[in-house]
Amino acid sequence: MTATPASGTPSGASALPAASALLEVKGLTIRYGRSDDAVVAADALDLTLKPGEIVALVGESGSGKSTLAKAIIGLLPESAQIPSGAIRFEGKDLLALSERQYEQVRGRSIGMVPQDPGASLDPVKTIESQVAETFRLHPDGRRRSRAELREEVVRLLELVGIDRPRERLKQYPHELSGGLKQRVLIAIAFSLGPRLLIADEPTSALDVTVQRTVLEVFGRLARDHGTAVVFVTHDLAVATDLADRIVVMQSGRIREDRPVADILAAPDHPYTVELLAEAAPAVPAAPAQDAAPVAENAPVPAIEAVGLTKAFGRGAAEHLAVDGVSFAVRPGTTFALVGESGSGKSTTARMVMRLLDADAGQVRIAGEDVTAVRGAAKRELWRSLQLVYQNPDSALDPRLDITDIVAEPLVNYRIGSRAARRARVAELLEQVNLPSRLAGLRPRELSGGQRQRVAIARALALGARTLVLDEALSALDVLTQAQVLELLEDLQSRLGLSYLFISHDLHVVERISHDVGVMRRGKLVETGPTDRVFANPQSEYTSLLLESNPGHRLRELAAR
Repeated sequence: MTATPASGTPSGASALPAASALLEVKGLTIRYGRSDDAVVAADALDLTLKPGEIVALVGESGSGKSTLAKAIIGLLPESAQIPSGAIRFEGKDLLALSERQYEQVRGRSIGMVPQDPGASLDPVKTIESQVAETFRLHPDGRRRSRAELREEVVRLLELVGIDRPRERLKQYPHELSGGLKQRVLIAIAFSLGPRLLIADEPTSALDVTVQRTVLEVFGRLARDHGTAVVFVTHDLAVATDLADRIVVMQSGRIREDRPVADILAAPDHPYTVELLAEAAPAVPAAPAQDAAPVAENAPVPAIEAVGLTKAFGRGAAEHLAVDGVSFAVRPGTTFALVGESGSGKSTTARMVMRLLDADAGQVRIAGEDVTAVRGAAKRELWRSLQLVYQNPDSALDPRLDITDIVAEPLVNYRIGSRAARRARVAELLEQVNLPSRLAGLRPRELSGGQRQRVAIARALALGARTLVLDEALSALDVLTQAQVLELLEDLQSRLGLSYLFISHDLHVVERISHDVGVMRRGKLVETGPTDRVFANPQSEYTSLLLESNPGHRLRELAAR
């Protein structure tokens, strides 16, 4: 592989002989827009890929990695322009193909695994019909009977590690976990035996144990079938565990392109050094026994859950989502709840927020029992207790500007005059390190990290001192995550805030939390200071989570 001419040839990079190349990208430049001020999303990119090789495209949001992946499979939007460069697959110039010709390549020779299985699978079709549909869309001259198609679907489901494949045939997407849905998408992408799979952030929304099984599928396909994989991710820890080579992208350029071991041993570009520093294992911001001084002066927990229980459904269909969960968030500290999807973390958070009634147990906020508060009392509670959602895109009204979004709680609670509210908004934006010039913009004009800062500012508008953050960083790339984490730590230090932090990302939990609770199947299986739990887990399940946590090669490097 070679690097873009714009950044020079990185140390350790070597071009592969053209004869052995499955994919060759040469001098590829991609722009969005047709005017003189068009945005350059990819700048003279060079990339070579061999059969059976797994290459990870790594970089923050906007680095150009998804643009490159979509260009290879011919799915760029109409606004994209390619003024120069070439993409050759098996010696064929893909950029010279018509859309109809590309349809013969897409799916048959190059498969695509999208990011969001929830949005990519048809909710009203069975798993069998969706996997089998590929053979109907790409007839290869063979006429398969319904029985033959079913056996082929079963084979594919087994290939990607789906248990009880025959039982899954008649199931619908909503009946499968996130990891199973993602494996169905891999089965669809691999159904015609493509030589190349392109996976665009396929594990970003998955918890660590499910993520590991999905990554193992990609490794097996490459190893056993010679399938090449272009794996797009913002998570360098995942990339180093899975890939043979890493291509680091920034601002539309390739900064480094080398084998994983070489990049880990001696990163060549400052941007790679920064990515590695943020992806490397961290210790909690402060040991639990040395928590914020506020805790000594105010021993009453900021949040206390006592025996919280919640069941969904009735009779034989009843499911115990949360089963007798108890924990306390010490004032001025962060308590993290971790566990797989479906473990009960978010249901617990909703009961704490009083967005969901508990079947049993108590919730106390700053010592006050709020388990049964209704109406005006609940509204008063939300002055001091606020929720920061997972996805700022859906949490912020796209029709409002930033000033109106942050001021919305003040308006709803009829606090202050218009001038006073504007002054308060300016103060809040300063607190979350957003420049005042953004106040008149709308959410779509901000980056993901900036939007999440707006969400935090809005949560603090009424003077809340306790925040529940439900997967609030999962949609952000690693560098943006680091910036928002620094902000949360700074706010906690300056304002004495307390956080209940819900996450499946153990790297983030290790970085920010003082105490941690591990949930499985509705139960709290282990709790304690984060450094102690991570260093010496007492539960087999906690050990499994930590073992599944990506970044094994990074941790080996850090231990040297």
